[in-house]
Formats: sequence, C-alpha cells, structure tokens
Amino acid sequence: MHEDARTEQGNDPVSTEPFHDGEIAVQERAGERDLASRHGAAISSRIAPGALSFLSRQRLLAVSAVGDDGHLWTSVWCGEPGFVQSADGQRVNILRSLMAASPEDPVLRRLANGRELGILAIEFASRRRLRINGTVEAISADDIDVLVRESVPNCPKYIQRRQPHDVSTTPSSRRPSEWGRTVDEERRALIERADTAFVGSLHQARGVDASHRGGAPGFIQVVDSTTLRLPDYPGNSMFMTLGNFEIDSRASLAALDFERGQVVSFSGSARLHFEVENPQHPTGGTGRYWDFVVREWVQFELACALRWELLDASPFDPSTSRK
Repeated sequence: MHEDARTEQGNDPVSTEPFHDGEIAVQERAGERDLASRHGAAISSRIAPGALSFLSRQRLLAVSAVGDDGHLWTSVWCGEPGFVQSADGQRVNILRSLMAASPEDPVLRRLANGRELGILAIEFASRRRLRINGTVEAISADDIDVLVRESVPNCPKYIQRRQPHDVSTTPSSRRPSEWGRTVDEERRALIERADTAFVGSLHQARGVDASHRGGAPGFIQVVDSTTLRLPDYPGNSMFMTLGNFEIDSRASLAALDFERGQVVSFSGSARLHFEVENPQHPTGGTGRYWDFVVREWVQFELACALRWELLDASPFDPSTSRK
C-alpha cells in the first residue's frame, strides 16, 4: 500500500503514491481520482516552513488518539498562544503549562509514549487549518512531544468564522462532566445546534487522523439514540477520513457548543453511504453520507477561559447556499 510514501521523514512533499488502498477506493468510487492525485502533492513528511508561525499562534487544537482498549476518541485542547509549536517542522511540542485541559479529557488521559496522535490546528477567524499526524515521542507533566509523520494544509471550506475572546471563569462555575452510551435529549439538543465538529479516524500503517466538519446547525442529524448522520460535502478529493473508514470503521466525533463552552466527544464506528441524497439534509450534490454509531460519549467543559464570537457562516455550506 505504498506505506513508505507517508512515513519517511524528509524535507520534500510526498513524491510517490501518497494514498493508501482505502483512500484510492473512495476516490475512484467518487470519480475524483485524478483530482486527488494532484492535491496529494501537498502531503509532506514535515510541516512546511511557512506554516510554523501559523502553528505557534493557535489557541485551539482538535486531537484524536486510540486508548489501550482500541477505541478511538477525539477531543479539543486550547491554551495561550505558543502552547503548540514546532521549531523545525519535524517535531511538535505542546507545552502543558500554557494549555488548559479537562480532567476528563478523553484523549489526554489515553496518551502514552509511542501512541499515535492526530492533530488539527484550526484558526476560525481566518478559516485556516493544518493537519498533522504523528507519534508521541515523550509525554511528561511539562510537555508532549510528537514526531511528525505527515502534514497537509486544508482548504477553508465549511469553517464558520469566529473570533476568540478571553473571559473570566471561576472553578465554582464549572459544570461537571457527564457520560453515557445513548443520545439523550440534552445531547440531541447540543448536536442539533452545533455548526462545528471534529472527526477522528485511523489506519493501521498511517496512524491516527483528526479532521474538521462544519455546516449550518442541523448538519449533524440525529437518526436515533445511537446513530448520527453526517453529509460528506465536496472537498479536496483526497478522502483521507472516508478512506480510513473504508479500511477501519473505528471513528470518533467531538461536537462543540461554543456559546456554552461545552464539548461532547463520541467514540464509536462509521458506516459509509454512496449515491443517495436527501433534499432536507443536502450533501452539496455528492450523494455521500456517513453514519456514526455511538458506543460511548463524554461531555466536558472547555477548560480554557475562551469564548468565540460568531462573525459569519461559511459561504460554501450547501444548506445555506440554497436559501
């Protein structure tokens, strides 16, 4: 499966076949194989020099990891500018002294040396994002060091533009974490008002990946108490997430409630659907959806004293562009 294409460390973008069999299968089924081949040149075995300053400015990361039990989780970390940085593009350093995390964070409590970690740095105000997949080299009370396996910039589509603001919080105001295995009314309400989520996927040889999903509130549909459905909008044609699902159905999903500062993180599995369309739940013409089957969830408060002001919605959203 051309595994060397995305594991060898070096300065150059991936020069051989950058995609594994699952990604190629989805690209071909979608009729976007040629586009994917062109866009695959952006995948590199290190962070591009021009992205290093972007990374050091970020205050929020989406992260995905697998625990000892083999289940995949996605979470959201945030902190002061500089809490995540890379000096050379080959390693990422996360300073825990500048980071705020919930005691019940489902990813942080599962990390260990040698564990795969998917990272997505996202700047809502500029609609820029950077994907980094790698391996934890060292973890301590002070920092987390990650060896980069691959990095790729992503397009600005479907990102709702928001501006972060610092706010004052007190420990007494914090809401306790909650757990469950089915989508109850409170979780349903959070999901249905969410316009931003992050999804985790994995591949045995390529590691763990974290990616963004966005849309107008309601783009994540609650099918029943254990099933969520997400449309797969037109994107960069690489199908890194769906390609992973094609090989390994394990999945995770973290939905954000920006106004209340809450995250609900689901661990479960994914099922792909092609060549279907629901006018009430549009895909932008792709006819692709994927179902997320819930195994377990945890809801916790974002530990950082940040809130995001909504500036405007993405102009690419299919459900708003038709209005």
